[in-house]
Amino acid sequence: MRVMWADVLLSLERTHLQLLTLWGVGSVVAGSGVLAWLAWRRVRSPLLQHFGIQTLAWGAVDLAICAWAQRGLALRDFEGQTSLVNFLWLNVGLDVGYIGVGLTLALAAWRLGPRLGGVGAGVGVIVQGLALALLDLRLIAEIAAARTA
Repeated sequence: MRVMWADVLLSLERTHLQLLTLWGVGSVVAGSGVLAWLAWRRVRSPLLQHFGIQTLAWGAVDLAICAWAQRGLALRDFEGQTSLVNFLWLNVGLDVGYIGVGLTLALAAWRLGPRLGGVGAGVGVIVQGLALALLDLRLIAEIAAARTA
């Protein structure tokens, strides 16, 4: 197995956190926008309302995670690199779990009513899980590519 320079890994990590921050900001803006639009137009849409709530909440959590993670950025040795990759694979597993939970929520809400609020919340969770999985998989691929270069 080839190794990579610690500064390259740090740069990849920074870029990952910047992308996650961008996703978090976009989610907060989009979720807030949906909720504001519903309030402004005085429209009652449980599907959009719960989708907006999920989008806003997940974006806020993403931003909190990014703020916390930025403080801990540092050069990593081989053991630190291995820990990071293992942590990313754990996150990918959790992201897939979020997708499954969102799908279950949306399908159950549809079959039980349909309860469109549950469908909207489920779709919101699915979107977030997919995006987070793609971001984590992107960093894993970049680390693997940098190790083989």
